[in-house]
Amino acid sequence: MFWKKLTTFAAGAVAISMALSAPAFADLKDILSAGKVRIAVPENFPPFGSLGAEGEYVGYDVDVAKMVAEDLGVELELVPVTSKQRIPFLETSKVDLVISTLGANPERAKSIWFSSAYAPFFSGAFAKADVTVSSVKDFAGKTIAVTGGSLEDLAITADAPADANIVRFGDNAATIAAYVSGQADVIVTGNIVALGIINDHPDFNLEKKFIIANSPCFVGVKTGELDLLQWVNVFVLNKKLNGKLNGLSEKWLKMPLADLPTL
Repeated sequence: MFWKKLTTFAAGAVAISMALSAPAFADLKDILSAGKVRIAVPENFPPFGSLGAEGEYVGYDVDVAKMVAEDLGVELELVPVTSKQRIPFLETSKVDLVISTLGANPERAKSIWFSSAYAPFFSGAFAKADVTVSSVKDFAGKTIAVTGGSLEDLAITADAPADANIVRFGDNAATIAAYVSGQADVIVTGNIVALGIINDHPDFNLEKKFIIANSPCFVGVKTGELDLLQWVNVFVLNKKLNGKLNGLSEKWLKMPLADLPTL
């Protein structure tokens, strides 16, 4: 009898110890119960997130965060973060979600979960409307401006025709300056860099010709929060179908929302 009681007590102690040591997940029901969702957004990465003229954070990711809180029916607490803070803040429960230009890769997937993609982020070839290029092969006979040693440089160099004139510059600023001054027919760069040219030189009618490398943005969810992940995926799907994400892309990125992959 004594040993039976001792065994029962020991089993109970182990169960309590495991419960105390297990990670506490602030899953969907906890957010709804608290009446507030804490969402990490970019601290200084316009147009996705930055401090606006009125002293409030604005941008693509900020607007997505606002829609999340609205659909959840809870108060929104924005938590501005740097790139390095995004995953640690999620892992330590300082935030419930990360909506901060977060790309997905196998290494990061060891630490957190990712939703379906909600925003475009890519490298591509950009040129004026009257320049016809639809692939790297069309660079033949044209001058291409690119930042030397960048991923874009490596991507196009391997497949560019022999008569393509690829001019490499030391940094993005020099690449932009060269293109704007008419030294190149095409600029190969990231969509956010291209957006800066579009905003500064609207008369260029700069447009995306084709995507070279696609790295869309995903919502980060803490590992184990399955209900929350499923809710976010339904949210993203709904906002794609009703056009609201496309509206944000047109507003902040000056381009329509491209087809985005899912996980």
